[in-house]
Amino acid sequence: MYYIGIDLGGTHIAAGIVDDTGSILAKAETPTLVERPYQEVIADMAVCVRQAADNAGVSLTEACSIGIGIPGVADNSTGYVIFCTNLGWTDIPLRDELQKHIDLPIYIDNDATVAGFAESVAGVSKGSASSVFLTLGTGVGAGIIIDGRPWTGAHGVASEIGHLTMVAGGIPCTCGKDGCVERYCSATALIRMAKEACEKHPDCDILKRVGGDQGCISARTVIDSAKEGDALSLQIFDTYTEYLALAVNIIISFLDPEMIVLGGGVSHAGEFLLNAVREKVPGFLMYKALPYGAIELAQLGNEAGIIGAAMVGKINL
Repeated sequence: MYYIGIDLGGTHIAAGIVDDTGSILAKAETPTLVERPYQEVIADMAVCVRQAADNAGVSLTEACSIGIGIPGVADNSTGYVIFCTNLGWTDIPLRDELQKHIDLPIYIDNDATVAGFAESVAGVSKGSASSVFLTLGTGVGAGIIIDGRPWTGAHGVASEIGHLTMVAGGIPCTCGKDGCVERYCSATALIRMAKEACEKHPDCDILKRVGGDQGCISARTVIDSAKEGDALSLQIFDTYTEYLALAVNIIISFLDPEMIVLGGGVSHAGEFLLNAVREKVPGFLMYKALPYGAIELAQLGNEAGIIGAAMVGKINL
């Protein structure tokens, strides 16, 4: 049995042929070019799928389904993308349009949800009955897995942890609210904190690393500086991981999953990030002896989107 997974992003489309175990046999990629009509983007998704099948030496007639991970919200009862800001899509008939090119069952879900599902099938949370995956990138996405299946709630928005209010009246968010988790726990948030600190400390190590150009500051800039012991960078990183530990505690208190998985660009800080979060979480618990799930780093990297999307197709057949 083979399953097709498509990772549809704002910058690129990736498709892969995946087997029953969640292993990618072959994949193909192409730029998304979001300024085009959606019909052209979807046509390129089909081209990617066919290329991946050719690369794997597999006929599309041997595939059971197509799963698609999108950076937004979809309705599987209609096959429509309801809202996808990175693509500029609203109420787009993704399933119907793709089936004009490839006649297979098609299932759509949020990209963070499918990445979390991939980790539960073939990654660090494999074997856990429940887990929550946090992707720490430009924003904060999440995937909730309960009893081995993704859980997105009655209206498809249960995993929007990045838009829980962390600070009432806090920093304005791209969603239109203020003080969202995303404004404090994303890579973008870490960069903002660094730039604010650089304004007050123009001779700091962070600015020296980027030749004085604040526009070149990345999350990695701050983390590398902190790893080398710079006091200001450590202070910024400490504040960032305090917020992240608070977000983890919210998940523990509300869902009590077996595992919480940290993924996305910031997670490339590895044990440096993991140890800081693990150290701070107990300070937010309801009581000191409260048991809670393991906090771990994601393992699958960029392949999680394809694997998870394919597996979403598999479980919905």
